[in-house]
Amino acid sequence: MKDLEGKVALITGAGSGIGKATALLFARQGAQVAALGRNAEELQATVNMITRQGGKAIPVTADISVASQMEAAIGEVNRQWGRLDIVFANAGVNGVWAPIEDISPEEWDNTISINLRGTFLTVKYAIPLLKKQGGSIIITSSVNGTRIFSNTGATAYSCTKAAQVAFTQMAALELAQHRIRVNVVCPGAITTQIDENTEKRNLEEIDVPVEFPEGKIPLTDGKPGKSEQVADLVLFLASDRASHITGTPIWIDGAESLLMG
Repeated sequence: MKDLEGKVALITGAGSGIGKATALLFARQGAQVAALGRNAEELQATVNMITRQGGKAIPVTADISVASQMEAAIGEVNRQWGRLDIVFANAGVNGVWAPIEDISPEEWDNTISINLRGTFLTVKYAIPLLKKQGGSIIITSSVNGTRIFSNTGATAYSCTKAAQVAFTQMAALELAQHRIRVNVVCPGAITTQIDENTEKRNLEEIDVPVEFPEGKIPLTDGKPGKSEQVADLVLFLASDRASHITGTPIWIDGAESLLMG
């Protein structure tokens, strides 16, 4: 019996990185996958990989920060499969990393809108479907804003990541009566494409020197983790093997944040 046999999963940011790795893993474990993101071409590539392996998936193009698009996306999942069991609210951006005085209000709002409002909208519109039979919500936060505060300039990003942990714990308590579990994963350095949407400027003005080797990750001698390793953790939290776990942040970083905190 596969861990997710017969279940329907919505995965945001499914076109690349952790979202894509999780979509592929969930499909192999029997889930029907709604792969959501803004890049239709990337989503279709993920869906094609799943179907070639004998799995079931559909692409859902939407911007997680736009309420009408997320409401429509959940409606599409309902029309397609009539249920929703798992939500992996994974999509996000690094945004602009710069001194606080240099960050424009528009840049701040953009990061907050995608990372935090996007998480809220994803969960909000999924709840009615999840309530029908219970389910699991997993949110992607980060070591930044939860254990690490030395990445200078990442203020807006870190604030969203800290808020996602609080959101998870509030939602876990509120939704427990409906047998909906809510947990949050906090990855450290993982090989993904998220750095491609990072704009860094004037960081040398506020850089704080540190004494440990840059990028040092104790468990792997400095090498970053893989998206597939995060996907394995998300699979566990989505499965019935984690049936008594809710409201819990889990760091997956090879002890990186214990050095850098």
